[in-house]
Parts: sequence; C-alpha cells; structure tokens
Amino acid sequence: MLSDYLGRHGYEVTAEHNGKTGLGKALAGSYAIMLLDVMLPGLDGFEVLRRLRAAASPMSVLLLTARGEDVDRIVGLEIGADDYLPKPFNPRELLARIRAILRRSGKTDAPVVSGDFLTVMGLELDTAARVARCNGALLDLTDVEFGLLQMFMRSAGEVVTREQLAEVVLGRKFHPFDRSLDMHVSRLRHKLDAAGKFGDRVKTIRGVGYQLAVPAQRKLAGDR
Repeated sequence: MLSDYLGRHGYEVTAEHNGKTGLGKALAGSYAIMLLDVMLPGLDGFEVLRRLRAAASPMSVLLLTARGEDVDRIVGLEIGADDYLPKPFNPRELLARIRAILRRSGKTDAPVVSGDFLTVMGLELDTAARVARCNGALLDLTDVEFGLLQMFMRSAGEVVTREQLAEVVLGRKFHPFDRSLDMHVSRLRHKLDAAGKFGDRVKTIRGVGYQLAVPAQRKLAGDR
C-alpha cells in the first residue's frame, strides 16, 4: 500500500520485507531514503540501522515504530535514524516527513547555493557539498546533525530556540514532550568531542534552546 501511495506521488520505491535482504540492497544501490520498520525477519530494524551506519552509508533513515514504544524511538535515534514515525500513521504525514528529510539532506531538485562555506573556530561547513570538518577532521554526520550544526554555526554566540530547530531541521512543530531533538543534539556533541573536544561548545540554555558558544573578542589596545 505504501509503495503504491508513494509511487502516485512521484517516488520510485523498492520494497523488501526481510532485514538482511533489504540491507544488502541498500548498501549495493543508490537510494535517497530508507523507510525502516523495527519488526523485520532476518535482521530487525535496529540491526539493519547499525550495520548501515557502520558502513558509513549517507542514506537517510525514517524509522517506523510501534505506538507508545518510546524506547524504540530513543534507541533508533541514538544509532543514527534521522526521524521516526509511530504506527499507525496517516500516509500524508509520512509523505510530509519524507519530503522534509529530503529537503534537509539536499536530495531534492531544489537549487543549492554553491560556495556557501561557514567557519567558526575550528569548525568548517560546506553546505553545498554537505561536508563538515572539526579541526580538519571529517565529521560523519546524519542529515539532522548536519542541519543542527549549520543552524548553530549561522547563529554562533546566539541562542537558537527549540522551536526554531524543530521547524527548520526536523520539519515539524516542537512539542515539549518530544525528546528527539535533544537526542540528536547529544549525538552531535559526542561526534564533536571525538573529533576535537568541541562538544562542550554546544551549550544547553535551559527552557529555551541551544547556543554555539564562541570566545568573546578581546579588547584591542586603544579601544575605549
């Protein structure tokens, strides 16, 4: 049913109902996004996701979880899912989530401004090429993590609210009890720490959002 529905909206869909077979096709093919169910024969969805990320696949992943299973969502986000959707769901919401993920990852036909290069302290971000570095080391970021880092760098030294991050990066309105945003920020911090001890630069502003802290500029001799 989902294959037919997405096909009517212009998507070419390959459907596999076995985790091991699906993983093999995902790694061998060229796909923009994977809709990944947790409950699969062969390999479950979590193991498929782990192996996909271990292989450094840039493919976006939308995890489909059972309603009310918070632990499934948390585990999925921790090991690299870009978003999750609890079952049962409205196909229109699924379509909206897919479009939001593809917009964030730059995998749509929308024009991309070339040469958009951001540098903050030891962080470098090429938004056109979707490449991020920390102290010269390449960062292996998911689409959501890249989007978060981009917003933090564009607003370096300023507070970015959770509402802004949810709407721009996750493509949905912020809900106070949705912890997925915090999980993505936590994973980004971990990767920044591993690359250059930069994780503590992403500060939590309690009750508001986050801030990429930058050193205050020193006063020059002769300044008043």
